[in-house]
Amino acid sequence: MLVKALKYTAILAAVSVLAACGGNQPGVSPAQTDSSPVIIATPTPTPEPTPMPYNAPLTGVASETEALARPIAIMINNFAAARPQSGLTNADVIWEVLAEGGITRLIGIFQSTEALEDTIGPIRSIRPYLIEIGETYGGVLVHAGASTDGYAILQKQKKPYLDEISNAGSYYWRSSDRKAPHNLYSNLSKLREGAEKKGYKTDVTVPTYTFNELGATAAGEQATSIDIHFTLKNYKVSYAYDTTTDLYKRSINDEPHIDKNNDEQLSAKNLVVIGTKHKTLDNEGRLAVDLTSGGIALLFQKGKVVEAEWVRGNDNMIRIMKDGKELPFLPGKTIFHIVPSTSSFDSHVSWVQN
Repeated sequence: MLVKALKYTAILAAVSVLAACGGNQPGVSPAQTDSSPVIIATPTPTPEPTPMPYNAPLTGVASETEALARPIAIMINNFAAARPQSGLTNADVIWEVLAEGGITRLIGIFQSTEALEDTIGPIRSIRPYLIEIGETYGGVLVHAGASTDGYAILQKQKKPYLDEISNAGSYYWRSSDRKAPHNLYSNLSKLREGAEKKGYKTDVTVPTYTFNELGATAAGEQATSIDIHFTLKNYKVSYAYDTTTDLYKRSINDEPHIDKNNDEQLSAKNLVVIGTKHKTLDNEGRLAVDLTSGGIALLFQKGKVVEAEWVRGNDNMIRIMKDGKELPFLPGKTIFHIVPSTSSFDSHVSWVQN
């Protein structure tokens, strides 16, 4: 019995040795699995962009700094010899309005731009209804000369104005590459300096438009190509809608309307055409333009158009309304056009879908 017991013990010992040796042989799995923790890499989340804390009051464009400067309303020559003009791509808002002889004048409203040294012009004279447009923004009025009734309003009502002829010539210069009167220029740096020297207020409340990213024309009619006529048969303003940028690009007589400073074509996210009464006052063709009574308006955005109405709001601003509510603009620049409504508003504007 003792011999058998010794044999069994020897066999068990041999089996144990073989098992231990077999655990170290290649291709033989260990008796126990590896207990080390498995590390699974997780992707680093993309941080959300930090929202800009401010929106410019006249464009709705987001910015890191608040746009608080007083608007500057500049009367810009639109005679053929004055084109291409300089600085209009920096304007928050542009108005196109008839002047004498069927020629239009442009009013650039500059508020949020930081391009203070960029040339602006050529600068031209002012009329009572141009004063009205500029002061709806609380702007300092910039011009070279005025009609008799224009000067009466400016001086008797003590408007904030910088006139190259009568009170602010040192803040302008004349270019040698064009003939007068189509060669008068300035920049925002000089004009703001002039306004400060005159003691004009800087802490005005800047009016704001209503903005959202959807706009107001979703249910409107397609309008990707627009023609606007004022009174002259040989003057046509056109816009072509660019789907990649949501911009309407401006042309005059089928030629791109360019900013001389940067060779960029003028463009806008929002186009407005409003109709109102125009009255000829004298043999010089001076006009009275009704900016109070309200009337028909068209708003173009995103390749579409909606019919609306314009009203003069309690805050003095011209607002575009439909069904009693103000229509929102898309963030970006806006160009307004004032055409006569006394003959036929429809004869001044047309559009097609390309």
